[in-house]
Amino acid sequence: MKKLLALTLILILSAGLLSTCKKDNGTAPVLPPQESLTIDFTNFSTLTKSGSPIIDNKGTNNSSWEFAASVALIWKGMIATTLSVPVSAFKLAVDQDPVFLSNKTWQWSYSVSAVGVTYKARLTGQISGTDVLWKMYVTREGTGGFSEFVWFEGTSKLDGSGGQWILNQSAQVPEAYLQIDWTKTSTSVGSIKYTYIKNLDSFKSSYIEYGLTSASLNAFYNIHYYNGTKFSDVNVEWNTTTFNGRVKSSDYLLGTWFCWDANKVNTTCV
Repeated sequence: MKKLLALTLILILSAGLLSTCKKDNGTAPVLPPQESLTIDFTNFSTLTKSGSPIIDNKGTNNSSWEFAASVALIWKGMIATTLSVPVSAFKLAVDQDPVFLSNKTWQWSYSVSAVGVTYKARLTGQISGTDVLWKMYVTREGTGGFSEFVWFEGTSKLDGSGGQWILNQSAQVPEAYLQIDWTKTSTSVGSIKYTYIKNLDSFKSSYIEYGLTSASLNAFYNIHYYNGTKFSDVNVEWNTTTFNGRVKSSDYLLGTWFCWDANKVNTTCV
């Protein structure tokens, strides 16, 4: 009888200890939204889905939209090439189940395929006060492979209201390349800003900021960039439904708004 009571007591205590350990782990932090890494460039693609130019009618004057697109696509090209792998890796993290490591830290581990190449990704998130500290490690094996390195890291508010990313250029050039600051309102990203931060580069301090408003032209870019000879400021506003918009530049367009219609053809600003 005494042995039975002792065994029962041990089982109860063991169950209590296991329960306590689970509670100590807490809950994994919520991943920042995928949009915290990417700006919407869909209104400024120069090609249709079939690969033909958006506007190919001879004599069509769409210089205002073209100018806005040419400046915006400098940044799109940067993301589409140098940062395509880490951005793709982060987007897949949401489909993975995190594993608790220690010290309020969780890890998401998985493989990523990009341009026919398989990479191994390991994302960690550590809760620190009201923030979460994030690190994305990426490895590539085989031809052109590289050892694990931190491709980007950053912080986000525990309540998901905003944060910052610092992205390194590549495994071959592991230097800070791009800073991304983002805020979230309601269920979507309210604003996102890319700032070029690579040292010893004339483009350093250039930035593009994207956001949504309640105005008729409800989306905007504020752009500050090195145009090859000096820094220029460009403002772009457009409607995300009808696609008409306007652009002005500190020098190229003499600080005056120039507009385009729903077909991206130049029109008089009202």
